[in-house]
Amino acid sequence: MKYIDRHRDEWHTVGGEDGPMVSITPAPRQLLTLQQWHGARAQWPADLPVGVAVPNDADIEEIDADLPRFSLIALHFPKWTDGRAYSQARLLRTRFRYGGEVRATGEVVVDMMPLLARTGFDAVLLRAGESREAAERAMGFFPAHYQGDVRDSRPLFALPPGAADELAREPVIEFNNPGAAI
Repeated sequence: MKYIDRHRDEWHTVGGEDGPMVSITPAPRQLLTLQQWHGARAQWPADLPVGVAVPNDADIEEIDADLPRFSLIALHFPKWTDGRAYSQARLLRTRFRYGGEVRATGEVVVDMMPLLARTGFDAVLLRAGESREAAERAMGFFPAHYQGDVRDSRPLFALPPGAADELAREPVIEFNNPGAAI
C-alpha cells in the first residue's frame, strides 16, 4: 500500500476561490473532479497524466470509456462507515481491469486498511490524526482470508495444494497494547 503525504503529493486539485475551477488549462498530474473532467476531456492531451476524483455515489460505468486516460482514480469516503467506495474499487479492478492507481481519500481510518487492499486500493490518504505506522501494522494482522479478493478471486480452499499452508506460515503481527487504537 502506498501512503500519501498530503504535503508532498505529486497530484494537485484545480480549485478557485469559490470551489473547483470550471475552465482548466491541462497540466501534468492534475486531479480533477468529474465535472471538471467532463468539461476538459475533449481538449485534454492523450499523453498528459490526469487523475479524477470520483464521489462514492457516482456510477463507475460513467467513466468506463475514459479509464485508459486516467493515471489515478481517487475514490472518496465521506464517512468511514460508508463503504460504497469499496464497491467502486472492486468494479474498477475486476470488471473494468483498471491498472492505474486507485486511491482512498476522505475519512480513511487505520481499521479500513485490510479491506482497502482486498478491494483494489493501492494508495491511501489517511484522515488527519491517523498513524501511518499503525496502518502498516494493520495490513499484517491477517495473512490470509477465506474469501477471494481482487488479487485472486479463488477462495482459500480452491488455492493450489500447499498455498494455504504457505499463507498459514506467514508471521502474524501481534497487537500488544489493548488500551490503544490500532
